[in-house]
Amino acid sequence: MVGRTLVRGGLVITAADEIHADVLVEDGRIAALAAHGSPGADSWAESADRILDTTGTYVIPDGMF
Repeated sequence: MVGRTLVRGGLVITAADEIHADVLVEDGRIAALAAHGSPGADSWAESADRILDTTGTYVIPDGMF
């Protein structure tokens, strides 16, 4: 994924937590994480090159299932 990609609405699994969140990916690297529907996360959609709707999926490092 090159450019800015917004991964929106999935259940993000980290080493410490599970949260419904949006993930901003810039040039293949995670740049930011925010609660789904928060003003910060919603503003990312305006500048994203690509938006992936991951509602109903798990989002983990290196994949979406």
